[in-house]
Amino acid sequence: MKRLLQGAEVWRDGGFVRADVLVDGDRIAAVGLGLPVEGCEVVPLGGMKILPGLVDVHVHLREPGFTAKESIATGTRAAAHGGYTTVCPMPNLSPAPDSPEHLAVELEAIRRDAAVRVVPYGCITRGQKGRGELVDFDALAPDVVGFSDDGRGVQEEALMREAMRRVARTGRPVVAHCEVEALLDKGYIHDGGYCRAHGHRGISSESEWRQVERDIRLVAETGCRYHVCHVSTKESVELVRRAKAAGLPVSCETAPHYLVLCDEDLREEGRFKMNPPLRSRADREALVAGLQDGTIEVIATDHAPHTAAEKARGLAGSAMGVVGLECAFAVLNTALVGRGIISFARLVEAMAVAPRRIFSLGGGTIAAGEPADLTAVDTERAGTVDPDRFLSMGRSTPFAGMAVRGEVMLTLVGGREAYRNGDLKR
Repeated sequence: MKRLLQGAEVWRDGGFVRADVLVDGDRIAAVGLGLPVEGCEVVPLGGMKILPGLVDVHVHLREPGFTAKESIATGTRAAAHGGYTTVCPMPNLSPAPDSPEHLAVELEAIRRDAAVRVVPYGCITRGQKGRGELVDFDALAPDVVGFSDDGRGVQEEALMREAMRRVARTGRPVVAHCEVEALLDKGYIHDGGYCRAHGHRGISSESEWRQVERDIRLVAETGCRYHVCHVSTKESVELVRRAKAAGLPVSCETAPHYLVLCDEDLREEGRFKMNPPLRSRADREALVAGLQDGTIEVIATDHAPHTAAEKARGLAGSAMGVVGLECAFAVLNTALVGRGIISFARLVEAMAVAPRRIFSLGGGTIAAGEPADLTAVDTERAGTVDPDRFLSMGRSTPFAGMAVRGEVMLTLVGGREAYRNGDLKR
């Protein structure tokens, strides 16, 4: 079927040009003005922007093993609702994808139920324990985007060194959750002013940046491609900045909540609890500066759904993790672009272009012959973050009730309509 996306501003060469986009099957057939409409479904997108499909390299889809929280079906429908055409789920599953046999369980669920492209991670350690025996990286590499033990850091330096040496041979990256367990001290929010004023147990910034520091040193030894998950501290940003300046193959991501909120915004509610925690105002400012100067190349949501009961126990008792796939674009368009902190083009780079480049996912160009993975957005449409409208099984977000500007109107995955906003008339 042919579909003509008509009247939008289209992402081309780092900016936007007025053009129509003709989609034929799973590919873009043409981009230009005055394209013929015969035999096409015409989709009027006047006043909107067409982007390369958004990519989230850090999500938790919870299947197999934890489908009371989320599933491949619900999580990828949420992704399409949020404008994402490709997502990469983390390996804290049951069974964990630590062998081809265990990975096959996840791949089968993806083939059966995914509404968008899903490229999973494999584990670094057997059982995804952050210690013990390393997995067979060569056996897993053809079917994974990279290797991670997200949810815990690899604790032993010698084990991480050997992991990097082996992973380097596969061409895939090590994607590290950086956390020194010996420095956690049973903490669950940032060790800052709010923590001390309200009698909570704090997580130090050093528990993150100390392991980032170690791992960057190991990258210099091994040459392994290395990506830091959910950077939250100013020290981590500076370590990555220096690594890049030294020419090391290091990249990192942060999440919308770390760019928009800090520990001054905390409330005694589970929707403000995630790992790493919301840090200080100075940390948030350093993260924003890192996004502005390119030190932080990727924005990923760390979409981590839990049941309502698991998130109803306040800061001390709730499970760590919040959802983000369905509100990330609107929140960032409002809080960063709308306030002149970054350009809209920079947002597109961080949410759609850089993740493809760093993780070798392909696409990201809107041109004839390219895959028709496209997202149409109305950047001016006003609304409110309403978790009751989410397609995810998770509802816990610190942005609930936030007034936002920007809404996803259409998501195409391989030319197939994965999501269409009800207000976009057929």
